[in-house]
Amino acid sequence: MSDLPAASPASNDSQIPVSPNNPCPFLRGLVAGGYVGGHVVPLPKLAGKIESASGTTGLKEKFVGIQAYMVALIANGLSPWRLLRSWWSGAVLDELRNGPLDKHGAGSRILEVDGQVDESEIARLAEFGSDYADSNGGTERGLNSKQITTYMCANFARAKGHRRLIDRLLMNGEWPVLLNVMGKGEGNDRYLSVDEVRTLFVERKFPARIVARLAQPLPVQDRLAALAESVAAGLAVVLSLLLGLPYRWSLTQLVRLIPALALLLVLAVTQFPDQLRWLLTKLPGQAAQLAQFLPPPLPDMPPVKTARWLDQNWSTDDRHWFHHASQGTKTFPVPYTWFLALEQPRLYLFSHPGLLSDTDYLERFGFIPDAKTVQTDKATLLNHGYAESGDAPASTPSLYSKWPVQNTDGLPVGFARLAGASYPATGVAQPDVIGLTCAACHTGSIHYKGTSIRYDGGPAMVNLLKLEQATGLSIAYTLFFSTRFNRFATRVLGANATAAQRAELRKGLSDAGAFVKMQATSLANLDDRVHQQDTEEGYGRLDALNRIGNQVFATDPGLSGVAGFEDNLHVRDAPVSFPPIWTVSWLQWAQYDGSIQQPLIRKAGEALGVSALLNLSPDYAPETLFRSSVDVENLVAIENLLKGPNPFEQTPKGFAGLRSPKWPEQMFADDPAWKINIARVENGRKIYAEICVECHLGPVNDPVFDQNYPDKSFWSSQETHWKQDEDGPVLEEVQKGVGGMGTDPAQAHVLMLRTVKLPGFLDLDPARDLSKNWGCTGIPASSTAEMPFALALMDVVDRTIRTWMNDKKLTDQQRQERQALWGSRKNCPNPGNAQEAHYRVRPLNGVWATAPYLHNGSVPSLYWMLKPAAERPKQFCMGTRDFDPQQVGFRVEAGEKQVCRHGETLFSAVNKDGSPIPGNSNLGHSLEGTPGPGKPGIIGRLLSEDERYDLIEYLKTL
Repeated sequence: MSDLPAASPASNDSQIPVSPNNPCPFLRGLVAGGYVGGHVVPLPKLAGKIESASGTTGLKEKFVGIQAYMVALIANGLSPWRLLRSWWSGAVLDELRNGPLDKHGAGSRILEVDGQVDESEIARLAEFGSDYADSNGGTERGLNSKQITTYMCANFARAKGHRRLIDRLLMNGEWPVLLNVMGKGEGNDRYLSVDEVRTLFVERKFPARIVARLAQPLPVQDRLAALAESVAAGLAVVLSLLLGLPYRWSLTQLVRLIPALALLLVLAVTQFPDQLRWLLTKLPGQAAQLAQFLPPPLPDMPPVKTARWLDQNWSTDDRHWFHHASQGTKTFPVPYTWFLALEQPRLYLFSHPGLLSDTDYLERFGFIPDAKTVQTDKATLLNHGYAESGDAPASTPSLYSKWPVQNTDGLPVGFARLAGASYPATGVAQPDVIGLTCAACHTGSIHYKGTSIRYDGGPAMVNLLKLEQATGLSIAYTLFFSTRFNRFATRVLGANATAAQRAELRKGLSDAGAFVKMQATSLANLDDRVHQQDTEEGYGRLDALNRIGNQVFATDPGLSGVAGFEDNLHVRDAPVSFPPIWTVSWLQWAQYDGSIQQPLIRKAGEALGVSALLNLSPDYAPETLFRSSVDVENLVAIENLLKGPNPFEQTPKGFAGLRSPKWPEQMFADDPAWKINIARVENGRKIYAEICVECHLGPVNDPVFDQNYPDKSFWSSQETHWKQDEDGPVLEEVQKGVGGMGTDPAQAHVLMLRTVKLPGFLDLDPARDLSKNWGCTGIPASSTAEMPFALALMDVVDRTIRTWMNDKKLTDQQRQERQALWGSRKNCPNPGNAQEAHYRVRPLNGVWATAPYLHNGSVPSLYWMLKPAAERPKQFCMGTRDFDPQQVGFRVEAGEKQVCRHGETLFSAVNKDGSPIPGNSNLGHSLEGTPGPGKPGIIGRLLSEDERYDLIEYLKTL
């Protein structure tokens, strides 16, 4: 087809024929009406016409033109020569079929390959819409932005098996752009009329308002032509460099290069941010720091066909309450409703990003989707994995009546809304805030062939650092881009908000952005000061202790207006895997390093670490010091739900709170990889009795083991490993010195070696306070200028809880009520850590569900855990939770070079030069010989391959 004149549109009766190889309905309308030619169309002319059709003005008009220009540039091919030809002569509209923009059935399928329209597909389009009021007082069918997104997602899902990853991106350049150009209404009420879509496809005609716009001259056509000329010249320079061709540079050519680079940068930022971020990190000096302004790469979660929560002795009500019960935390620097209104930190050419709080987006950080309520029908519950439990007792109604939870916005497991909070120092009411719960880090989920297996109390696979980065960028983008802020303000304040209200909202968001920037700057200054980078936490790991120390002794003083404590910041160099918390209530010592025995201190310290509000200011009344938003009653309720009744009063003896999850063999009855091999189990039981019992004690729930090895039974060891206190039995776990175990010492050294300085007005004196309050002995005196971190933290948390009790008027006269909250366990340091750092050893019930292994999550599976330490993989990928039932964990083959999927994090024990990474050693706890002095890390004999699988099979049953 020859290039046709486009001076004026053709009449409706004499439309210009359109090639079936032009599959774009809007371009077909332009060609049929004679607005552009049907063959080669210069890019400035094409972009200018689309600008005119959009009806926008100012910067929005220019942006529409740039969008159209860039899409048209790549429409016929992506090779350097094809791009150069498109830039030079224009887009070839009758050769778009089979080009980069052709989705080959992954799109709407309304227009067939022969140019004919499939009316059934238009009817399908209408099913995704709703009725809107038209200008004539009637209604018409249409789709708004959200409905169009749902429609595009359905198209992409329908094309499974013959779609490309880029097809979903290309959809954003089709229907959302059509909505912008042809839509009716404004803002969230803008919709695309189905009747107008049918007319455009079938008759290739535009609505009258679009025709009127197209009849106007092109005010920016000349400017676009000049831009094209500059870009073409710049591209010639770029191509000469890429192809190694000789080129004589001039100042004019360098100047002309700027528009080309600018367009390429826009394309990279909006369409390929992850690749651009990776490229920037490889550049030297300040260039690498630009990567922090791009969103962190996130993995695409594998599709879930079925989700199931495993039975663990909790009712559905219990689970849901635990998932969303607030600890009194404000983890995110904005109010609850603001968090829901923020958009994802992505920039798009053709559409708006989704919300930061979208479940599908938060799932990519490792969070588990959850229901809005469990008071609903069985089908809805089953869709979220909740099935009727065969062994769960009745739920505890007092939990939900006294401490109700709500998840009305459908946030994932681990998010809680804190209502009724007040600023601790003044008591001034605050808007509802959003924080993370215990469940955020202690709820496990693994994925196997389309099934999501979920269980409470297990290690989460979340990446909190990436979520922190994304939240900070979302705030920054909202402040920087006026259109994004306008959408944010409309969501928070409504469409009729006054200018003063919007200004106040912007100031509040600016304050939140300044806080985020302050934190980032402080950590960057710390790196410069100590010449050490954080050890990457990645998916499934967190340096919890150092983070708590940084929050309580650096961030909280700063928020309270107390300056000069930035030196208390410590690099995050001791990340650990989130520990399982079933059974933990009955253990004498919590934390991997056996550092805390008082349950309420443990839980309140964790709440302070995830940003509960805390007053450390001297500018208010003395009784307000250590006042906080920590919800002590909720923390006690959570602990009681986890703990359950006395295990020795059960028949048979056993834990009756949150139980460890059972190996889900019945869930995969037809899959031999999940079937338990009874013969191997019996062999594995013997090996366990030989080499595991010494430290991990007998299994918690194996009657056969108790019968065969009564002297090694977990429950018969009451005299040697159990002690009795006022609240019942307490298990004194085996503790092992770090040196003898040979495992990474970083986490054990945090509380043992780290020090902090404290302001004198806090009047903290652990030797005095812990002795007076708890009867602790042997605590050395320390100065506020250099106080042991462990003692300082114990004292601060202690004072925080006591301040809460005083505010509740729980004086010493109400000793019984205070004692019920505290329990009988003491807040005293572990004497075993005074001489040498230790790790405590936990029972192995549910060990199959706790990969990766060792306290720092450095071993991917039980198989590699039972190999000699030197043979273990130095690297493996984390992020998508794909579980291997044979190795029991995350599968890594011997000698396999790890190539992580998009957005995953690479755990590595060593740097590229082979030097160890602080906190990431995967050595120790090695089965390779006879233990003894001078053999650090060796704990037992070498196992044969059969013995290794026998023991793994037995561990599956615990």
